[in-house]
Amino acid sequence: MLGNIFLLVLGFVLLMRGADVFVDGAVAVSRRLHIPEIVIGLTVVAMGTSAPEAAVSILGNLHGASGISIGNIIGSNIANILLILGVAACISTLKLTRNTVRYEIPFVIFITALLGFVGSRYGEISHAFAEMLLVLFVAFLSYLFMTSQSDTSDKVIERKSGFHIIVMIVAGLIALIWGSDMIINSATAIAKYFGVPGRVIGLTIVAFGTSLPELSTCVVAAIKKKSDLVVGNIIGSNIFNILFVLGLAGIISAIPFDYNFIGDAVIATGVACVLWFVSFVTNKKLGRYAGILFVSLYAVYIIHTVVL
Repeated sequence: MLGNIFLLVLGFVLLMRGADVFVDGAVAVSRRLHIPEIVIGLTVVAMGTSAPEAAVSILGNLHGASGISIGNIIGSNIANILLILGVAACISTLKLTRNTVRYEIPFVIFITALLGFVGSRYGEISHAFAEMLLVLFVAFLSYLFMTSQSDTSDKVIERKSGFHIIVMIVAGLIALIWGSDMIINSATAIAKYFGVPGRVIGLTIVAFGTSLPELSTCVVAAIKKKSDLVVGNIIGSNIFNILFVLGLAGIISAIPFDYNFIGDAVIATGVACVLWFVSFVTNKKLGRYAGILFVSLYAVYIIHTVVL
């Protein structure tokens, strides 16, 4: 018991320290390559922090647990916007770029709705649809490449060497994933010690644990006033989860789409629409009130999911 408590504390220490180093490394990449931080957030940070979701979903499909593949992605995408973006907005006002509001958030709405429509109509994520998702992912990366080439506003000189930056990125990411895994395992052991049912553990500790890298990274980035990294991380993670993770998992094996996921897909689409609407109402700024709204909606979603 004491050993698990120690591992739990150590996991949180690794998580926060890893997030700190990872964010600094991401900022260094942006400055060294003269790429906007929002693009780094949408790619390097988003893909790195989505590693746990990718591992769970792809391995889940390989082992025939298709419910984990889709459920983990949809649940994580909802948590990314409502919980993680909400918490970050409560810490520091987040400014959204014009491209994020005009193109990237609507793209998240489109692919989430597309996932729900295809899943409900055909009852699975087929090989053909998975290939289409991967094509859309390549198209999104091409869009980011063109965006980064056209934006030359940030010309801050980065004095860290390329090797130093790579070490920061890799070490920070390893600490994030290792800390998350340590927290999940120790918290699960503690919960079992007190007789908490396995279903409750899965709905809370495991589901929340796979989002810890995004949460810790966004909290640290918000504290450091790096709005573009926060927003880019969340939007990029949601796009990466659907297009790349489900696309790759679907290429490996067709994924059955359970009827119960239709409602979750509708909620995920609605959540992205709420983010889009709020960004217009608040003139592309997410402050404390928006953060409280998002976190409150997430609490309602969790209560609804557990009770029903």
